[in-house]
Amino acid sequence: QVRLVESGGGLVQAGGSLRLSCARSGRTFSSAAMGWFRQAPGKEREFVAAIRWSGGSTYYADSVRGRFTISRDNAKNTVYLQMNSLKPEDTAVYYCAAGTPGLRVGVLTDYNYWGQGTQVTVSS
Repeated sequence: QVRLVESGGGLVQAGGSLRLSCARSGRTFSSAAMGWFRQAPGKEREFVAAIRWSGGSTYYADSVRGRFTISRDNAKNTVYLQMNSLKPEDTAVYYCAAGTPGLRVGVLTDYNYWGQGTQVTVSS
């Protein structure tokens, strides 16, 4: 089993920054790739960013590339999502997810484990 615990959401003005954290515990093989997804009210959950623990390859949705950065801290078993230049359209519940090394990073159903979600609200 893998457990994911997110933190760091909140309310911020447009143009501001937030950093989300996702602490993982449990079977590391089963969480060898980790991603962030988000879901706005009335919309489907969408891919934001992902990282592979081995090698550290990163992947981004076009809508956040250049503004968001995903990173990992091996010692703390934690993945971060640094969000800069936030826009009102970034408002959503952000979810951390994990899966095995071979997953397709942008495919929601390839992830086996999910956190509880953290709310990010960007005011205009």
